[in-house]
Amino acid sequence: MSRKAQHPFESIESAHEFVELLAESIQEALAEVREHLNIAKAAPKSIQADRRVEALTLTVYKMENLASHTTKSRRLLNDLRTLRRLLFSERGESAEE
Repeated sequence: MSRKAQHPFESIESAHEFVELLAESIQEALAEVREHLNIAKAAPKSIQADRRVEALTLTVYKMENLASHTTKSRRLLNDLRTLRRLLFSERGESAEE
């Protein structure tokens, strides 16, 4: 097994990149589910159709929560990258003195 396979998130940047790709995938899937929900809402009413609308509505809600969490994770990773840069910058300055 390669080193990369053992440690796919060796840096904050690689984790940030993964979360970015995840967020994009979630948005694409969410758009599809919303389309299915609109179609289900337009379908003739039945118990099965109502259950489908409820399930799709819950799915949209959960996916929106997931999207929100990935956005927060991206921001946290970005903050960590900024802090790391500041810390390494300070170390570089103190080492030069």
